[in-house]
Amino acid sequence: MTVTLAIFGLADMIPLLVFVGFVLAVWGVLSMVSERNSRAQDRLTRLSKPQTAGDADAHQATKKEERIQGLVDTAKALATPLMPQNDADKSSLKMELCHAGFRSDSAVAVYAGIRFAILLGFFLLSASIFVPKYGFGFDGLKYVIIVTGIGFYLPTVVLWYLKKKRQQAIFLSLPDALDLLVVCVESGLGLDAAMRKVCEELADHAPVISQEMNLCNFQMQMGRPRRDVLHDLGMRTGVDDLRSLAAILIQADRFGSSIAQALRVQSDSMRTRRRQIAEEKAAKTAVQLIFPLVLFIFPGIFVVLVGPAAILIMQNMLNK
Repeated sequence: MTVTLAIFGLADMIPLLVFVGFVLAVWGVLSMVSERNSRAQDRLTRLSKPQTAGDADAHQATKKEERIQGLVDTAKALATPLMPQNDADKSSLKMELCHAGFRSDSAVAVYAGIRFAILLGFFLLSASIFVPKYGFGFDGLKYVIIVTGIGFYLPTVVLWYLKKKRQQAIFLSLPDALDLLVVCVESGLGLDAAMRKVCEELADHAPVISQEMNLCNFQMQMGRPRRDVLHDLGMRTGVDDLRSLAAILIQADRFGSSIAQALRVQSDSMRTRRRQIAEEKAAKTAVQLIFPLVLFIFPGIFVVLVGPAAILIMQNMLNK
């Protein structure tokens, strides 16, 4: 019976498999022809115009940029169904992407396009698997809806994970950057020069915060006011400690107070906050250990302690 159902299920999937194979074959042939024509065109261009090594590298970089731009344009074309409907939602999504490290102007459209492509891919995959197996009844549609829902929320979960991971990296590397910034300022460097020194020293150890400070230096070199640059630094990262640091530096710059003293006060308060977070996590450890103790350790101890007594009781009862 099982073999017969499997044969009938395979027979139902044969047309779909034939269609998918035909589409893949056509796509492969067209890709080969397009790639051959592209190679021939590139070869004719090289023969007609001799190029140096630098020109060849520039040509390869240009081709790579064109491919990336093609992918971006494709994502923008697919982004229409899932684009935010008002400016508030669009600004919120843009801020979420900025917290995750995607600061491009087209980040919202690319994210919406990727989200729609994943949703469509999960829908087609689930439909091709469960509809031939269960038909268009409740069971088939149930699995299709579940898998499509997973595809709908998967990009949101990935974006949340990237944002938390990046903010955690900034949170952990901020004390080192702040200590180095205090040392540079107290040694006589200005704030701009101190930030450049921090970027150079922490480029390998803390690349995320180094990139953020490097962007601040670039913006200040382009002529933006320091107040706006520091405010954007706090809002762009979404880290509370970095936002409070930017606020303190803005106030010190506005009222003319000592930047070194403000940085030292912020460093002390940050150490106090981290000590409190460590104490809070240590206090939660006893409660969190209950679950592994009950699920994994207590059953083993129970078997070791009660097992021999239970065996003796069973033997005595059977002998009687």
